[in-house]
Formats: sequence, structure tokens, C-alpha cells
Amino acid sequence: MSEVSQVAYYAAALSGAAGLLYAGALFFVALVSVLARTPERRKDARTTLSMLVRRRAR
Repeated sequence: MSEVSQVAYYAAALSGAAGLLYAGALFFVALVSVLARTPERRKDARTTLSMLVRRRAR
């Protein structure tokens, strides 16, 4: 295996791992925004979720 293909393989693996980690964080924050006990926590979680998704709150 050449060095270029090895670097490409590791870059793809790292990108995939980062994507899975980001998706897991989004899922966790979305879950908290639905299941939190207090309205303040739900609102904070929704705000955080909107920041992570990079959309403005309406």
C-alpha cells in the first residue's frame, strides 16, 4: 500500500469517526431537549441543538 493511499485511508477513517461522534452528540442533545424535566432545561437544550445544527431559532 502506498503512502498516499494509507494517508487517504486514515483521513477517511478519522472523518467517519468524527461524523459519528457529531451525530451522537446531536442525538443526545435532541433527546435531552425532549426528555428534560424542567422547561428551562428543554429550552437550553433546544438552543444548543440549534447552535450545533447552525440554524436560527424561530
